[in-house]
Amino acid sequence: METPGFKPYLLSSLALVAVGGGGLYILITQTLPLVWYRWSFFVLLIMAFAGIFLPVVYFFHRRFTGEKPAEPNVIIRQSLWFGVYGATLAWLQLGRLVTVYVILGLAGGLLAIEYFIRLREKSHWKPPVHEDE
Repeated sequence: METPGFKPYLLSSLALVAVGGGGLYILITQTLPLVWYRWSFFVLLIMAFAGIFLPVVYFFHRRFTGEKPAEPNVIIRQSLWFGVYGATLAWLQLGRLVTVYVILGLAGGLLAIEYFIRLREKSHWKPPVHEDE
C-alpha cells in the first residue's frame, strides 16, 4: 500500500491553519479574556498547531516508511497530538507550571500513548485472502 500524495492533506492543512490562525488573531485582538473565549482560544490553538504540523508529519511518514506505510488516519491523529501538546503547554503556562521536566514528561507521555495505539493497530490479525481460481 503506497502512501497517498499530499493533495488530500493540503486542503485540510490550509483550512485548519486559516480557521485556527485567523480565529486566534480575531480572538486575541477583539475580545476580553472571559471564560468562553479562553476555551475557544485552546480549541483554535489545537486547530492551528494541527494544521501547521500536518505537512511535517506527512513528510516524516513519507521519508521514513516502515514495512507498511502509515494510513491517513495515523497521519491526522499524530498531527492532532502536536496540537494537543501545544495547547496543553499553553494552558500550563497560564499557571506558570511549565518547566523542562513538564515539557519532556508531557512529550514522553504522548509518545507512549501513540506508541501503544500503533502497537494495537499492528496486532490486529487479519486472515489471509485466498483467490479461488
